[in-house]
Amino acid sequence: MQLRDYIIRRLLVLPILIIGVSIVVFTLTRVGGSPIGIYLSHEMTPAEVAEIETRFGLDKPIWTQYWNWLTGILSGDFGWSGVAAAPVADVFPNKLGATMELAFFAGIVALSLGIFLGTLAGSRRNRLPDHITRIVAVSGASLPQFWFGILLLIIFWANLGIAPIGRSDADIWASIAHPTGLYTIDAILALSPVAFFDALWHLALPAVTLGYGATAIIARMMRSSLVEELQQDYVDAARAKGLAERIVLKRHARRNALVPTVTVIGLTFGFLLQGTITVEIIYRWPGLGRWMADSVLRGDQATLMTYVLFTSVLFLFVNLIVDVIYAQLDRRVTLGD
Repeated sequence: MQLRDYIIRRLLVLPILIIGVSIVVFTLTRVGGSPIGIYLSHEMTPAEVAEIETRFGLDKPIWTQYWNWLTGILSGDFGWSGVAAAPVADVFPNKLGATMELAFFAGIVALSLGIFLGTLAGSRRNRLPDHITRIVAVSGASLPQFWFGILLLIIFWANLGIAPIGRSDADIWASIAHPTGLYTIDAILALSPVAFFDALWHLALPAVTLGYGATAIIARMMRSSLVEELQQDYVDAARAKGLAERIVLKRHARRNALVPTVTVIGLTFGFLLQGTITVEIIYRWPGLGRWMADSVLRGDQATLMTYVLFTSVLFLFVNLIVDVIYAQLDRRVTLGD
C-alpha cells in the first residue's frame, strides 16, 4: 500500500475512533460522579438540586445526555468551567499554548540528549561514556519528577537566584502581542530578542525537569538498539569496505537503531503531557496541568472531559505520525493492506 493511501485510510478511520473515545470519556465521567457536583452546596434543597439537573439536561436518558454533549462539542461549546469561572472554550486555548510549549521544549531536551547519549553509549559499549549514560538513565528513570523539580528549584532559584519561575517577566510579556499563545513564537513574530530569550530562560528549568525522565527512556532504548545493530553482518560488510567508523555509525547503524526508538519516542510524548501537571505546579506554569489539578480536586467535569478528549485525539494523531516515520526509516516495513 502506498504511503499516501495509508494516511488517507487512517484519517478516514479517525472519526470512528474519536467517537469511540468520546463515548468512553463520557461514560467514565458519569460513573465518577455528578457533573453538577461543583455547583452544589449543603444548603441547597432537593428542589434546587432538581432545577440545576434540569438546566443541565441530567433528567434525560444517558444517551440523550451524550448526544447533547457531543453536539455541543461539535459546535464549540465545551461547557462551563467552575474552576476558571468561564466557558471552557475561552480558557482552554490559552492554557493549551503554555502546556504545548513546555511539552515541545521538554521533547527537544529528551530527543537531543536521549539520542546523543544512546548513540555515544552504544558505540562505546562498557567504556566511560556508556557508564555515564547508564547513570543518567537510571537516575532519570528512578528520581520522582516532583522531587527532581523541587531540587532544581531549591538550587537554581532559591539559593543561586539565577533561574526564574513562572512563564515570563510580566513587563516583557506585556510589551508584545500574543496572537498564537506560544510565547517563543510570539516573540519571534514581534521581532523581540528580549522577549524570546526571556521565554527560553523561563522554559529552562521546567523543560529540563520534564524532559529528564524521557531522556533516560530514549537513551536506554537507543543504546540497546544500536548495540544490536553494530553486531549485524551489514555493519561488518561496511567496515570491510574501508568505510570510516563514523560513517558506518551515522549512515547505517544509527538509522536502523532509530526504528524501534521511534515507537518509544511516540509513547514518550504522552509521558511529557502527563508530567506537565507536576511541573506546572512546582514552577507556577500557567498551563493545562495546574488547571486540571484544580479541576480534579473540585470535580469540574466539563474541564476534565475536554482535557481527556483532547489528549486522546492528540494521541491518535501522534500514533499516525509515528507509523509514518517508522515506515520512512525502515523501507522493509509494510504498511497494512
